[in-house]
Amino acid sequence: MELTESGIDLERRRFIAFALTPSLIVLFAVAVLPAIYLVVTSLTPFQLTTPGSAADFSEPFRNYSLLPGDPRFVNSLAVQAKLSVASVLFQVLLGMLLALLLNVPSRFVELARTFFLIPMVLPPIVVAVIWKLIYAPDISPVYYAAQALHFTLPALTSSVDFALASIIIADTWEWTPFTFLMVLAALQTIPDEYSEAALVDGAGKLQIFWYVTLPFITPILVISGMFRLIDSVKAFPLIFLLTGGGPGTVTEVTNYYAYLLAFDTNEIGYSSAVTVVMLLLVCGISLGLVWMGRRKEALA
Repeated sequence: MELTESGIDLERRRFIAFALTPSLIVLFAVAVLPAIYLVVTSLTPFQLTTPGSAADFSEPFRNYSLLPGDPRFVNSLAVQAKLSVASVLFQVLLGMLLALLLNVPSRFVELARTFFLIPMVLPPIVVAVIWKLIYAPDISPVYYAAQALHFTLPALTSSVDFALASIIIADTWEWTPFTFLMVLAALQTIPDEYSEAALVDGAGKLQIFWYVTLPFITPILVISGMFRLIDSVKAFPLIFLLTGGGPGTVTEVTNYYAYLLAFDTNEIGYSSAVTVVMLLLVCGISLGLVWMGRRKEALA
């Protein structure tokens, strides 16, 4: 019996649903259920030392009402904003410069490209250990070099003035290869005819970059910056190993503050509320950037 077109379409949909079901079940168990539990827990005064607090919904929005008046929470948002903006700007600019420098056909350059990708593929905890050694005054080659030049460096990770900058430097080193890789791929798709025509018209290298290259790679710069901005909230391993949120609260970002609330002060419910607000802010920023990108495309 031959199947009609509608029957074939129905069989195809059934096969796709059958193939996707195991993955969806795993995704629901790994991502959706914990997220639901997080939201539910944020509506309670849950503490491990207080029996029955996990099921106390008498004041469901108490944790959220306390957040605006919590100076450490407000400070953590400000620290996160500084860390995210600075690190993303440096990553985009350095990634673009490296891509422009290494966009030439050469075996040596190909090896250099591979070398520059190493930080991105290392586990985050390994990156944190590497920079912990670099920032250690007793064994760091940076401090040895400074001593040889008769220059005194402060203990960067324990200095109020330099602690956040030390995190930004480490995060930039780790994730600049991401922008570099994306911009390099975009540069290799630019037709040579445009640059050649500009050269014939008497344009210099700077003019070719500004009027030919930059317009082509701007969408990639925006996309890579958006991805890194969203992902910049995951600098937890660096902060955990390098500064511990200190000195004071200078490097205490929102997710690290939530960690301290849950595991140091046993405020599981309040920590969950902090985490929910952080996730909502990240989702809001992501949707805003996507909306701005689509509007720009529509206007173009």
